[in-house]
Amino acid sequence: MAINFLSVFILIRFIYYKNYKRTDLFITFFVFNMVIFMITYLLNKVEMSMGAAFGLFAVFSMLRYRTEGISAKDMTYLFLVIAIGLISAISKGGWDELSFFCLIILLVTHLLEGDWLMKKERGKSIIYENIHLIKPEHRQELIEDLRYRTGLDVHRVEIEDIDFLKDATRMTIFFYPSEPVGAPSTPDYFHHKTKIL
Repeated sequence: MAINFLSVFILIRFIYYKNYKRTDLFITFFVFNMVIFMITYLLNKVEMSMGAAFGLFAVFSMLRYRTEGISAKDMTYLFLVIAIGLISAISKGGWDELSFFCLIILLVTHLLEGDWLMKKERGKSIIYENIHLIKPEHRQELIEDLRYRTGLDVHRVEIEDIDFLKDATRMTIFFYPSEPVGAPSTPDYFHHKTKIL
């Protein structure tokens, strides 16, 4: 249980928080992990078939809140804390073997979240009203306008929806963080959907 808690603490506090600066899902991650660890640990005392074990893992992996949308990356971290809880609860090896597996998960996540393998790209969904710039021939002008308005290093956009009645479009802008990894590269309101008027 100590190895489980320490692994999740490092994952959430020093990897997730360092990159996304969000604390609203902390209780979700830790409670999911601890509850799943305890349930799996108790069920592990009862003889289970391999099919039942995989079924239990699938059910836990699909759990999510229905009242609020969770992004793909948040769901990934939720999956990781579930996986660490399950591995810790069913591990038959010693503390050194369990620590090794948890260390692999933490190391791989840290490498993927950094700029070690590829330059990190982030995306935000916005409402944009300067609709005449969405034409392919004005794409560079559109990107320059988005850079000026948002202050972000926007390098590409994807048009998701066009509303000709309101002369507005919903798009996703993709940008490279302009500040070092771990520093807040955007204001807090950019963690949610942004409306540009």
